[in-house]
Amino acid sequence: MALVLLPGLTTLIEDISEEKKLPAQVVEAALREALLKGYERYRRTLYLGVSEDPFEEEYFSNFDVGLDLEEEGYRVLASKIIVEEVESEDHQIALSEVMQVAEDAQIGDTVVLDVTPEKEDFGRMAAATTKQVLAQKLRDQQRRMIQEEFADLEDPVLTARVIRFERQSVIMAVSSGIGRPEVEAELPRRDQLPNDNYRANATFKVFLKEVSEVPRRGPQLFVSRSNAGLVVYLFENEVPEIQEGSVRIVAVAREANPPSRSVGPRTKVAVDSIEREVDPVGACIGARGSRIQQVVNELRGEKIDVIRWSQDPIQYICNSLSPARVELVRLVDPEGQHAHVLVPPDQLSLAIGREGQNVRLAARLTGWKIDIKNSQEYDQAAEDSIVSELISQREAEESLQREAEERLAAEQAARAEEDARLRELYPLPEDNEEYVEEENNEETVEEEAELPLNDAASEINDASTEEDGVR
Repeated sequence: MALVLLPGLTTLIEDISEEKKLPAQVVEAALREALLKGYERYRRTLYLGVSEDPFEEEYFSNFDVGLDLEEEGYRVLASKIIVEEVESEDHQIALSEVMQVAEDAQIGDTVVLDVTPEKEDFGRMAAATTKQVLAQKLRDQQRRMIQEEFADLEDPVLTARVIRFERQSVIMAVSSGIGRPEVEAELPRRDQLPNDNYRANATFKVFLKEVSEVPRRGPQLFVSRSNAGLVVYLFENEVPEIQEGSVRIVAVAREANPPSRSVGPRTKVAVDSIEREVDPVGACIGARGSRIQQVVNELRGEKIDVIRWSQDPIQYICNSLSPARVELVRLVDPEGQHAHVLVPPDQLSLAIGREGQNVRLAARLTGWKIDIKNSQEYDQAAEDSIVSELISQREAEESLQREAEERLAAEQAARAEEDARLRELYPLPEDNEEYVEEENNEETVEEEAELPLNDAASEINDASTEEDGVR
């Protein structure tokens, strides 16, 4: 068959490559696959309304498409095995037929034949299939490159620009670096900040939360404005001492989307200094609050408490409840990390915070369960009795958990012992050392045999490509 001409093929590939920001080789591969799917559709349409489709799923696996960029066209090629008697014309060819052009041909050899249909026979349905498959393959390649480009990104914080809105999500344009093309990322409702104004073309700093595979959509970028990593990044950029390593961020507790609208977003950051002469809290706040104000502005007015970390849990809990003033901290259950914090009556609401936000964040920051108590009404004996009951309950639950784990371990050991005993009585074939050695030898032989076959297939493909260029 003659070459099917596609005028402007080279220009088309270059335009798509530039528009989609994909290498030309990737576009060519997608076009070849799309044309092959179009040919498959063309073959299937020949049986529409006449008989049942005779083609299985892998029927066209021996077919390929060769692009000729010089003459701007394509050919459909079929790899056929030489046999004595043909059973499938699409997969086999008679030895007598091949020997008319190649006298040294042998049964079992593979030949590549041109089976390109005439352009007018290709059909509208096949052309539509080609167009759809090409668009889909290009989208898949774009998403695959996105996944590879962003999956191992060193800096997880990106500058994003609002493009449009889909339901409750904001679709943003992000780039992995200077000179790199922008790609779309989704900012879900749960990762948005209540104080943000997501108007068109507005820019924000976002945290790259994940690059995940979405069914029917491929790799997709998900970004967040509520992730604690964004706060860490902003402090690292604003505080030179953190960049130098003399100050470190130990823990972050953030409530970017409070359960109630009457409560604003708030974050607590615990910092520590490696060098004694450096004040970690002062370094993060800056002169007249200049450094922390930059972070607050980027987070659209979010309240941020910077507190000093301490190895002493009592001191750490006191600091975490800032700005409330604490009188006493009692570690009533150190093993269960449960503490009672006594504060003056006038500090009670401040320590708890609006709708419990302050004490909730302090508990997340320290890892302790914190109960705020009025120091003037605190009955230590009664509280100790209540805590004692809670400790007993916790110990009983832990004991039941240990017993369950021990029972499960014993059952698994008994089952393994029974399996071993049965295998001694009724050994399986794979238990035989000779069987394992034979199986490994067979696998080695198969691997060695596959290598020349793969090389041969590569040579055939290269030869067919060169032959196309000659033609």
